[in-house]
Amino acid sequence: MSSFSLICCSGAKLKKQIGGKNQQYDSKWYIPLTELTFQGPEETEPLSIPQVPDEELDAMKVKISHLRSEIQREKRANKGSKVIDRLRKKLSEQESLLLLTSPSMPIRVYNKNGKSYSFLISSDYERAEWRELMKEQQKKCLKTSSLTSMELQMLTNSCVKLQTVHHIPLSINKEEDESPGLHGFLNVIVHSASGLKQSLNLYCTLEVDSFGFFSNKAKTRVYRYTTEPKWNEEFEIELEGSQTLRLLCYEKCYNKTKQNKEDGESTDRIMGKGQIPLDPPTLQGKDWQRTVIPMNGIEVKLSMKFTSREFSLKRMPSRKPMGVFGVKISTVTKRERSKVPYIVRQCLEEIERRGMEEVGIYRVSGVATDIQALKTAFDTNHKDVSVMMSEMDVNAIAGTLKLYFRELPEPLFTDELYPNFAGGITLSDSVAKESCMLNLLLSLPEPNLVTFLFLLDHLKRVAEKESVNKMSLHNLATVFGPTLLRPSEKDSKIPANPTQPISMGDSWSLEVMAQVQVLLYFLQLETIPTPDSKRQSILFSTEV
Repeated sequence: MSSFSLICCSGAKLKKQIGGKNQQYDSKWYIPLTELTFQGPEETEPLSIPQVPDEELDAMKVKISHLRSEIQREKRANKGSKVIDRLRKKLSEQESLLLLTSPSMPIRVYNKNGKSYSFLISSDYERAEWRELMKEQQKKCLKTSSLTSMELQMLTNSCVKLQTVHHIPLSINKEEDESPGLHGFLNVIVHSASGLKQSLNLYCTLEVDSFGFFSNKAKTRVYRYTTEPKWNEEFEIELEGSQTLRLLCYEKCYNKTKQNKEDGESTDRIMGKGQIPLDPPTLQGKDWQRTVIPMNGIEVKLSMKFTSREFSLKRMPSRKPMGVFGVKISTVTKRERSKVPYIVRQCLEEIERRGMEEVGIYRVSGVATDIQALKTAFDTNHKDVSVMMSEMDVNAIAGTLKLYFRELPEPLFTDELYPNFAGGITLSDSVAKESCMLNLLLSLPEPNLVTFLFLLDHLKRVAEKESVNKMSLHNLATVFGPTLLRPSEKDSKIPANPTQPISMGDSWSLEVMAQVQVLLYFLQLETIPTPDSKRQSILFSTEV
């Protein structure tokens, strides 16, 4: 790196040419690092970040999945390279569009005159990575200089030779034999941290990637004022083509006036960050894999265990007929003499009491041991279950509700009607679609229908708090769609060769997206007429 460094924002045009990759850049703005600061004037206006609707992002992902599947089919059929090249070009266009529209977290920097510039990334980890690199390069800068437009363009054209912070998640940048990622569930135990120089209030967050972009999936509790936090908390994280697990360690600041001020937001201080690859052969066994993530002198100990989608698809009936989990919903409601299972009513009541403004409610994983404790309490009809719930983290209660629906021996939308729902959502005529979807919905068995309507009303109320909890109707449909619609698996889809990597192709992604669209359709309907005029009294009744 020369003695003169700058941060330059450029638009990239990505092409795949014979003989390799060719990247061209068009410079937008630059700041010499000697003039760059992260602290702007006090009166700096908050950033207005353009938000692309989740539905549009999902549509892009559907197209990407279709194109990837087509490319694989053409390869298997040994078709000509021209067909594959054409499909790859379309794939690159869709992935580039997703790359431009997905990131929504800003990094804001200022020049010596206080003028602000910003660019977008997708996660806290990446934001910390960018900040660290810029501060590191600032220490090496010896002088300030200005560039002509021609000099700036020459510099940007040579960017392909420079160090990059973030690997651009496009298929053209991947090797032919690169893993497509893992599909299934990753159980992670965050054990402890060591190497701290002073006692702090610490917590960790976990991020995983999907379609090349990272999002926060879990958060430990705050371990108060210690140099050796021992969380020993387990989380279950759903993976969708994931290749990397990231961990960030934060110092919790309870004094708002002492919090870091970054990009217009008050934030807790990042003490360290690290990542590990999710390697299919390593995670293939049934045993827990222990690992250590080093970060800035701190070491965090983890254990991981992966369950592939093929194993997790089977809805197994419970061996405890008097329990709740894994028992038919009609059996439970008949036993309880209720319209909606007690577990559903209790979980939703507690979430509405104190979880409606929880950021990422239903998306962020709860502690697995808490979820299992609640599962046991409901299965054994524990008399103090309501007291237990009042003392638990609200994400554990949300996780218990999701687990209940996921473990039903038959999905809420039933095996019989699932293909019809999946077909109805594809109808292009809006009138015909509404008629078809409502008729199918009203064909559900009464316990299934009433329970779904009860849940539906709740999810709409959660989405009304989207500005606070960040959970839109689409986000909620993404969480609950597969849980409520995924059909039972009568036959195992476990690969015949156990030595093969346990991952799935894009066909699963397409099926999941169809399930999301079905639930989203009902969430977006203003009214759902039912033959029962006493719907409201049924929905909010607490009779047992």
